[in-house]
Amino acid sequence: MKTAVVIGSLGQDGRLLKRQLIGNEYKVIGIDVNHIESSFKAAKRPVDIHNEREVYELVASYKPDEIYHLAAVHHSAENKMQTNLDLFQKSFQTNTFSLIYFLEAMLKGSPQTRLFYAASSHIFEETNGVDDEGSRINPSSVYGITKAAGLSICRYYRKEHSLFASCGILYNHESSLRNDNFISKKIIKGAIKIRDRLQDKIVLGDLSAEADWGYAPDYVKAMHKILNLDHPDDFIIATGHWHSVSEFAEAAFKYLGLNWNNYVEENKSILTKKRVCRVGNPGKLLKNTGWKPSMDFITMIKVLLEEEGAFIKD
Repeated sequence: MKTAVVIGSLGQDGRLLKRQLIGNEYKVIGIDVNHIESSFKAAKRPVDIHNEREVYELVASYKPDEIYHLAAVHHSAENKMQTNLDLFQKSFQTNTFSLIYFLEAMLKGSPQTRLFYAASSHIFEETNGVDDEGSRINPSSVYGITKAAGLSICRYYRKEHSLFASCGILYNHESSLRNDNFISKKIIKGAIKIRDRLQDKIVLGDLSAEADWGYAPDYVKAMHKILNLDHPDDFIIATGHWHSVSEFAEAAFKYLGLNWNNYVEENKSILTKKRVCRVGNPGKLLKNTGWKPSMDFITMIKVLLEEEGAFIKD
């Protein structure tokens, strides 16, 4: 039976990944914000991923087969702005330095362990084109800068120390576990409340903004496939297709028997940063693992509504 450590285990991807790994008969240790949980009789003492000694002790003690580094500090387009210094400090601490601590712990105490690092489409230059693994890295946000650093760190430990450190460059992926401040969740929950007459309208920042939206449970399956390849590498995890916010809203309301134009308003002033269309080419991932999305965009929206408890007539 394999053992896996999931860092960021209380987030959307962490919760989905734990569920999948336990279903595959893994022993799973989940870590999130000084919290530790386990699917077997492991220590219950919290582990601070920002503490090098505690990270080393965890890795050396359990010598896990796999580590999934999913924890991240992220600033959405509708979040209130933090100071640059505060955001940089928090982001580098979680997105970058904690990664180094785990890689160093593997190097010193468990070199056979395999690590997956969740990078992001935000590492790439803003071109409004389709990215592949060779696209130019030129981030324009603190989140993107720290995720690009994480990617480079994994490549360094692969080359200099022969560690198995793979990266998934993730594009937008949705589920019912998304935080309410994400636009997908805002549309899904808002549409249901409007249908149930608990809300009158939804205000969105930019209806013309486009994104490559996928279904999150598919993306955690890709993570597992990447770590079970013969050699470590970097892969884009995306659908390769893009849709606008207005298309998302239209489909969600249509499933509920409503015309979205009657309930959705646009107010660009609520955005704190520019939205860029980011689309990924998953061809390399498909070629190497056979992975592909299990559903299209419209079906995904139906599933998201059903996961929120909405009854959809066929």
